[in-house]
Amino acid sequence: MSTPVDHARAIVEQFTLQAVPFARMPAHSRGEAMRLYREMSGVSARDTVLDVACGPGLTACEFAAVARNVTGIDITPAMIGQAVGLQTEKGLANMAWRVGDVSPLPFADNSFTLVFTRFSFHHFTDPAAVLAEMVRVCAPGGRVMVVDVALPGDKVDAYNRLERLRDPSHTRALTVEEFGTMAHAAGLHDIRSAFHTVELELEAQIAASFPHAGDEEKVRRIIRDDLGKDELGVGVHLRGEEYWYACPILVLAGGKES
Repeated sequence: MSTPVDHARAIVEQFTLQAVPFARMPAHSRGEAMRLYREMSGVSARDTVLDVACGPGLTACEFAAVARNVTGIDITPAMIGQAVGLQTEKGLANMAWRVGDVSPLPFADNSFTLVFTRFSFHHFTDPAAVLAEMVRVCAPGGRVMVVDVALPGDKVDAYNRLERLRDPSHTRALTVEEFGTMAHAAGLHDIRSAFHTVELELEAQIAASFPHAGDEEKVRRIIRDDLGKDELGVGVHLRGEEYWYACPILVLAGGKES
């Protein structure tokens, strides 16, 4: 059984390799998704924002174009390197970056008015603890928002088996119901949710991933075998000779009591 230290090492190893392809993947920067995040978060010029497990800073930079200031934290130095480069490219002066773990978050209570994370919860061994930390550093009356893949209960186990092969740092995708239960337990109120999908082409996704030796073909076989079945919950379909699939993404936002 791996320890938290082992898992943190696996994340750093994977996302050091994935930093450049992750940052450049068009599916991670779709304008429609970014507009949805801005709308659901209510980000404004008054906000001080924390992006938890910020990766290459795609959403942090999007929010920094609106917010007073944005801080991004990620455990992988290569991801922060990509984020700094994107900030420079966009000419954003209202941003700060930190390399570090997110459990616990190295910030004081009530430090930010908007605390956000995207595509991170399926990498955490204890997502409820991370959400509790996000609420802790959020100011009273502020908002907390989580964006991540969320599967129906009868699909999630098959999806998790696939993702652990594709990305060894994957722990477990949650169900929509689990996210709702976790948000209520963390003390959030006025909880709202929305959904979108991230469309991925099989070979491009494999090329941007770093599975263990020999697992690439297992991933291909699982995806191809799911055509017309949808046991994975990702709607595998063909476009010409390419296999595509659509990951269902939950956007969950709630407030912290004043």
